[in-house]
Amino acid sequence: MHSRSFANLDELNAFYLMQVRTSLSYAKNKSPFYKKFFQDHKIDVEQINSMQDFEKIPCTEKKHLSENELQFLCVSNKEIADWCTTSGTSGKPVSFGLSKSDIARLAKNEARSLIKMDCNSETTVQLMVTLDKRFMAGLAYYLGIKEIGASCIRVGSGSPGLQLDSIQRFKPEIIIAVPSFLLKVIQYADKHNIDYRNSSVKKILCIGEPIRNENLELNSLGSRILSAWPELKLFSTYASTEMSTAITECASGQGGHIPPELVYIEVLDKNNKPQKEGIPGEVCFTTFGVEAMPLIRYKTGDIAIMNRKQCSCGSWNSRLSPILGRKKNMLKFKGTTIFPESIFDALNSIEEIQSYQVELSNNEVDLDHVIIYMVTKNNSNNLDQIKESLSAALRVSPQIECISTEEMQKRKFPDGSRKPIKLIDQRKSLSL
Repeated sequence: MHSRSFANLDELNAFYLMQVRTSLSYAKNKSPFYKKFFQDHKIDVEQINSMQDFEKIPCTEKKHLSENELQFLCVSNKEIADWCTTSGTSGKPVSFGLSKSDIARLAKNEARSLIKMDCNSETTVQLMVTLDKRFMAGLAYYLGIKEIGASCIRVGSGSPGLQLDSIQRFKPEIIIAVPSFLLKVIQYADKHNIDYRNSSVKKILCIGEPIRNENLELNSLGSRILSAWPELKLFSTYASTEMSTAITECASGQGGHIPPELVYIEVLDKNNKPQKEGIPGEVCFTTFGVEAMPLIRYKTGDIAIMNRKQCSCGSWNSRLSPILGRKKNMLKFKGTTIFPESIFDALNSIEEIQSYQVELSNNEVDLDHVIIYMVTKNNSNNLDQIKESLSAALRVSPQIECISTEEMQKRKFPDGSRKPIKLIDQRKSLSL
């Protein structure tokens, strides 16, 4: 279950070429979408003899997937063992079919992530992620835990009291959780005088939100968790339903290690060319070994930095930085280019803010406008200090609206949404 290791970059690139050629051939023969896509773009997959050749293939985008969902299937409906659906936080949700082989691949992938945390058959893992509502992450981590032979406490999302009760009763060493929810668990424990710091928990696998910045240092969210619970070791990971792969950092915390057996990651500039190393670009991936719905050069809209230097752990596998933002959500606000993630980080650093939602819109002259809805602890009216803190962190001053807890609940979880919606983008035109 360990990722394959390579002696140098040349050896790694030779392996990638073999993998992409296999994926191209499979997609051409099995995927109705890619068969037509390659024909329309006059691509002969047999003539892809280098990674430079491969990087000339046009990218697949979200619109291709949402408009031609079932055309990506390479197996019959009867061969689908499980259906998962994307969260839809960046557009229309898309459903993904997984074959029995894909489920086995998913299990091995997440087992690799947990092994980076020294998880083994003697470990107990508490899963603070839902397994229902066609959500892939909870299923994937549960399968990974079972692949290793570890014990699993399936608490799911929500219910801080039950989470803490489970920690006390079953004594897990590892927790898998969304970091902002972990903060709520900590706040609940502090309010009810529950001693979590002397518990069995030693490591947290943080999913769904970055806990580090582009310099690989802890951001405000990660810092707040460790400030409250310094005995922990935090591990960051990046994944998506479309990719069916997790990119998890090792104990060195120097970026997520890309498993070369499962996926090829590129970071692209605005012309869809490989970005220079160390410069942010759009994450684009090609899956390996996916049977039901493989993707070739699929652009995610996520912005990150590639690192191909050897990790201090000794691995030459390429590494990906934390996600810095989403391309479509980038905005120009009062002359400053900013990603919503920077706003989230600034808000997470202010302990007086209990909950928030960021809304982007156009003002009367079609410039980007930002409103932050927030719930403050104990209905604090100390808005001047909050505004000052935000202004210092962002260099601009967004509009702030304080609302009730009930109103925030309705805003963040409309129509039974399974994920809290932290960002609403109502702009007519996007600043790309």
